[in-house]
Amino acid sequence: MIASLAMYDLPWLQEANDRLWARIAAAVRDHGVADVPAGLTRGADLEEVWRSPELLLAQSCGYPLMTQLRGRVQLVATPHYDVEGCDGAFHRAAIVVHASNPAASLADLRGARAGLNDPQSNTGMNLFRAAVAPVAGGTAFFGEVLVTGSHAQSLEALAAGRIDVASIDAVTLALIRRHAPEQARAIRILDWTAATPGLPLITSASTPPETVATLRDVLAELNTDPSLGALCINGLEIFPVENYDTILRLERQAEDLDYPILR
Repeated sequence: MIASLAMYDLPWLQEANDRLWARIAAAVRDHGVADVPAGLTRGADLEEVWRSPELLLAQSCGYPLMTQLRGRVQLVATPHYDVEGCDGAFHRAAIVVHASNPAASLADLRGARAGLNDPQSNTGMNLFRAAVAPVAGGTAFFGEVLVTGSHAQSLEALAAGRIDVASIDAVTLALIRRHAPEQARAIRILDWTAATPGLPLITSASTPPETVATLRDVLAELNTDPSLGALCINGLEIFPVENYDTILRLERQAEDLDYPILR
């Protein structure tokens, strides 16, 4: 079996994620689950991790959950994050520009260079696309869309002036502000996107129901773990995967406005 907490596993948070997983793994074993990975998988292709029939627990993005992973994984739970832009199990993305950029609204950025962390990202692409669609007029809105590889790299590119705007997951933005305040001061929030359920914790579709129940019980008991403060987690919610349909509704709204691709 494998486990991954790679979505918020920035270098300075790896120790906190390791401590958190050690406690989760020990508790799951105590509940009678024998095949529990001793450590987190790092460096592997995330899509392969998410699709693996050996996946015990991982955090994924909400957009892949509702598209390429549909039917291949089970939703375990959705964490709450205590940061600006999050409300319970729901989160937004911050549309950010350089601090010196005079834009007063998204409409002022026609022809600008946009940063995109990943084409399959809910916060970096889907929510961004939904925000741009009403002002794009069914045509290409940006002069260029640069794929950066991660939200952290989008923020670096923005601070360095290589891009003009990006849509950044609220949790990543809060973590960067905490760890790299000088970089954070180089940007400003222009607007917030619509809200959708946050990054889900998932397991393989082949994970037995009793193991899924154990995972949920163990996660619900973690509210006093000191690692959660470093990761900005302050709760957990268990709700149906259908709650994530909001993500697909935003996709359809953009398509209805003749803006199916962030461009």
